[in-house]
Amino acid sequence: MANIELSDALLVKDYMTGNEKALETLIKRHQSRIYGFIYSKISDVDISNDIFQDTFIKVIKTLKSNSYNEEGKFLPWVMRIAHNLIIDHFRRNKKMPMFRETEEFSIFSIMSDEELTIENKIIVEQVEADVRKLLEELPEDQKEVLVMRMYQDMSFKEISEVTGVSINTSLGRMRYALMNLRKIIEKHQIILTN
Repeated sequence: MANIELSDALLVKDYMTGNEKALETLIKRHQSRIYGFIYSKISDVDISNDIFQDTFIKVIKTLKSNSYNEEGKFLPWVMRIAHNLIIDHFRRNKKMPMFRETEEFSIFSIMSDEELTIENKIIVEQVEADVRKLLEELPEDQKEVLVMRMYQDMSFKEISEVTGVSINTSLGRMRYALMNLRKIIEKHQIILTN
């Protein structure tokens, strides 16, 4: 008889009804992707391990308290928890990386690596705050793809897997997000430079 692989949603239900093995299966199924995501942001094995463990401690607490309601989107939910814990880590250590320089998106690459003057620091903070506000004006699906691509440095293949849509849909959402950002910038006559 063939071994039928249970869906994440069924495994979550099984775990919530007392089957501890179900959570073990979920962790084994997703650990390489979740750990890889954490490590790609932290680049430290020990801290990545700690955040990975903290992520699943939070998952267990949420499931045990019956407050899980992600409707079959277990992996994206766990990735959000991991992402939030990564942000918490950087905030605690006061070295929050606000951006990654890429050829595709240089809106944040406005400053050199030289020591920033107080004035330039204020300008950079203002630009970053403006961009965060602009992102809030995007439709949720476009904002989600843009944040995963630009802030989390995820590939479109990873984005499509996490969001449950095709790669083409992810690419389309990114394209529309950038087009809409341009429109919003023009509408508000915002100048994103120093």
